Amino acid sequence: MPAVTEGQPAPVASFESSRELLFGVAYRVLGSVTDAEDVVQEAWLRWDRVDHARIADPRSFLVQITTRLALDRLRWAKARREAYVGQWLPEPLPTGPALEDGAEIADSVSVAMLVVMETLSPLERVVFVLREAFDFSFADIAVMVGRSEAAVRQLARRARSHVRERRPRFRQDHDVRRRVTERFLAACLGGDLRALLDLLAPEVTLCIDGNGRRGVARNRVEGAEKVGRLLVRGLRRVLRPESAAVAETDDMGDDIGSGSVVDVNGGPAALITAGDEPIAVIVVDVDLAADRVTRIWIIANQDKLGGVEGRRPGRPRPVRAAG
Repeated sequence: MPAVTEGQPAPVASFESSRELLFGVAYRVLGSVTDAEDVVQEAWLRWDRVDHARIADPRSFLVQITTRLALDRLRWAKARREAYVGQWLPEPLPTGPALEDGAEIADSVSVAMLVVMETLSPLERVVFVLREAFDFSFADIAVMVGRSEAAVRQLARRARSHVRERRPRFRQDHDVRRRVTERFLAACLGGDLRALLDLLAPEVTLCIDGNGRRGVARNRVEGAEKVGRLLVRGLRRVLRPESAAVAETDDMGDDIGSGSVVDVNGGPAALITAGDEPIAVIVVDVDLAADRVTRIWIIANQDKLGGVEGRRPGRPRPVRAAG
């Protein structure tokens, strides 16, 4: 893919000016940074081969290419995810304050929203992303997905209704989520069950994506007591690096030694590391009225964590264990 330089040809400039948009569409459709980057690369290769003089609106044309590539890849990925061992969660996307300032944009890329969008059909998801996250007209979307405008409107209605029924009930506040995430992480690292139970809502749910790793809960865990005890008793053991020694001791030493709060998917998340290796990203949903954690997602699939440590904006703030 070309780098941005002064005096570049118009087709290259058109692509570069749209690249962030193309990645944003592909990531929201696929929930995978790696797959989204591959789609954008393929979109460039196709753009490079067309007769640019015949393209009246390069931006719309590029979004159309990217949308169709992402839709094809999502259909293929759906089959793989159905055979996934345990629970599949999206790949964390490092973000920063610029995204957080736009609440609607941040919400469209949040882990909570991406998890809900996994329950849509591929075509519903594409239409929902283009309409709700990027405000394309129904007429434009119809061209991009090769459907009639009436069909696109129906897909959009179904998708909105489906998402409305399943999306988190609470509007998230960045500062509150950061404060609660810091307390949550400190309690987890300190093994402080009482502090955790003070933070967890009675109906809290926990989902872990460990890609079939031994000892990782493969089904959703519900209820404050069960979730709290799993986190206190199992977090250090479950999230240890796969290369770590397997001996079971009460003192796990520095196998999973530190945590910090970073910005991913438009909001704060806990990053757990062992040495320089990211071990897990933990995202929590918070009931603002009660300052209680209602949902927890732990992404411990090592294949999804390669970009988090190196690409996050700014240095994370260290968090000490509670007590």
